[in-house]
Formats: sequence, structure tokens, C-alpha cells
Amino acid sequence: MKKLHEYNKEDLMDKAYAFAYEFEQKYGCCPQCVLAAVKETIGGISDEVFQSSQGLAGGGGLMGVGTCGALSGGMMAISAFFGRDYEIFKENLPRKAFKLSKDLFEKFYNEYGEFSCKGVQSKVLGRSFDMWSAEELKKFYEYGGHEDKCPSVAGNVAKWVIEILHDTNDSVW
Repeated sequence: MKKLHEYNKEDLMDKAYAFAYEFEQKYGCCPQCVLAAVKETIGGISDEVFQSSQGLAGGGGLMGVGTCGALSGGMMAISAFFGRDYEIFKENLPRKAFKLSKDLFEKFYNEYGEFSCKGVQSKVLGRSFDMWSAEELKKFYEYGGHEDKCPSVAGNVAKWVIEILHDTNDSVW
């Protein structure tokens, strides 16, 4: 079986971007969209990891103040490949997931200048929205929240995850 770095990186990145973009447009929940895109592109994301990400959407509980859900989903994807597993939980703390997540965080911050959901909303939509208010949620949609703005954020995170995983010296398969 080929290793990830033996596949064309740009093709994989484009594929991940397209999946995440489409999923965010159709289904929402940005961390799940990023994880689904990685799963569809290269695999390695379990159903449990996918499911556990839902509460991270909208900066956590749709509150907007925490880390962008797409970014959180991206760091979860990286950790699914390089995070510490339970078998070594009490004896070892590998640092690979920290380093690769830092790389993703830096790419994200360089692009958006923010990391909170509300900050990213302000950057890409011109303002932030209260996702718990029906009126505000309607405005979010009117401003293109799920038309192209958040889908492009999720798409970028998914492609950056693929890039980071592709470029690492360790095999993800």
C-alpha cells in the first residue's frame, strides 16, 4: 500500500477542500465537515471521533467565543493520526500531535487573523452572529454563512490538514 506522501498532495488537498466545502454548505457543523472531508479523502477518522466533534461547532456549543469549530475539527483530525492513545496515557506524552496542530493553528491564524468563531465570522462575514437567536441565525444565512463563507473556512482547514499530514515524515497509514 502506498504511503500518503506518495500520493499527489495538491489533488488530495483539492479533494479535501471540495468535500468540506460541500458538507458545510449542505449539513453544517464545521468540525464534523472537516473530519468528514479527511475521512472521505484519506480515511483514518473513526465514527467516534466524528461524533465527538459535534459540540465543538460554532466555537463550542454554538456560543462563538471558543476556537473556530473547523480549526478544532482539524486539530482532532491530526490527533486521530498522531495523538496519544489510551494504552500509553499514563506513561508517555508524545509531542507530534502538538507540533502538527501548532502548524495548523499558525496557517489558520495567518489566513484569518483570529481563531475564535466570532472573530472568524467577523473576518469573513463582516460581523458575528448569535447562533442561538432565530433572528440572528437567519441573518447568518442571509450574509452567506453557509453559502460560501463558512464552507470556505472548513475547506481551507481540511486542505491544510491534508497538507500537514502529507508533509510529515511519519506515515499516517
